[in-house]
Amino acid sequence: MASDRGRLGTRVLCLALAVVVLCGAAGASVGDRLPEFNQCLEVCKAENCGPGKEHTPIPLHRRLLLWTCASECDHTCQHITTASRIASAHPVVQFHGKWPFHRFLGMQEPFSVLFSLGNLYAHWDGLRKLRALIPAAYPLRPWYEWLARIGIASWLFSALFHTRDFQATEELDYFAAGASVLYGMYYTPIRVFRLDRPTPRRRSVLRAWTLLCALLYLAHVAYLKLVRWDYAYNMAANVAAGIVQNILWSWFSYDRYRTSRRMWAIWPGFVVAWVMFAMSMELFDFPPWLGCIDAHSLWHLMTIAPTFLWYNFLVKDAHDDMAGTERLKA
Repeated sequence: MASDRGRLGTRVLCLALAVVVLCGAAGASVGDRLPEFNQCLEVCKAENCGPGKEHTPIPLHRRLLLWTCASECDHTCQHITTASRIASAHPVVQFHGKWPFHRFLGMQEPFSVLFSLGNLYAHWDGLRKLRALIPAAYPLRPWYEWLARIGIASWLFSALFHTRDFQATEELDYFAAGASVLYGMYYTPIRVFRLDRPTPRRRSVLRAWTLLCALLYLAHVAYLKLVRWDYAYNMAANVAAGIVQNILWSWFSYDRYRTSRRMWAIWPGFVVAWVMFAMSMELFDFPPWLGCIDAHSLWHLMTIAPTFLWYNFLVKDAHDDMAGTERLKA
């Protein structure tokens, strides 16, 4: 069994490294360097955005999302260039690291926004379940509630970033996603090894683990913000934290099912496998269908259902834990 778990970990690591390589390579965009795109951009700005020129009216809902004459020209030229390439049987290419999406109500990537909000709702619903179905006295509930709160914040900033791609929205999205992944790595050993239990040794380990994770996150943000904004490093750091918690939850799921033979005990392993499969969508990046849905948006779509299942597991696990505690007292 140990060798099986080792092979599983190796496969997860290989997939994760492939995602890192892919995401690191995705930063360069062919479209930005196309002569026809840059010529279109130059003409559009000269005719519409220069001093004394009559600006093409920008609808109010776009102006509220900070679309300017220059950004309107950029978006328009992306689609003019893309249409010309399709007509000439040339492949669709990315511009500024993104596919040329059709906007909706001023949103740059409307389906990624929609699916990000779907994930936000899944965490909000999870927080509601935790508060309604787990007693406040249960020692793990505060950690679970923070999981939901950080998940809500993470997906809110994801929706903002996919609505409008600015430096500020990108940084908020990346920092919130990093916090979500690192918090997952933080609370997983607390549940798996029950570091919440009030013994002197566990308290010491919990304090040290909390301090370590806090310092890791601060160092991560400081490096990205103050040293270098490195996409490959950011992805590698998130993947590494994800691998740690995925291995722990897979082991926990296997061990609990082996001892209890209860089907709900395999839910963590199932969710881990599901999320890893969803991540694999990034490996099959493709131009957006109908200019709307790409692999990244499908990744966001596929993480909604397992989030609902995860909170159901946390509730079920808490009830089972409390029932076991009552049996020991009796």
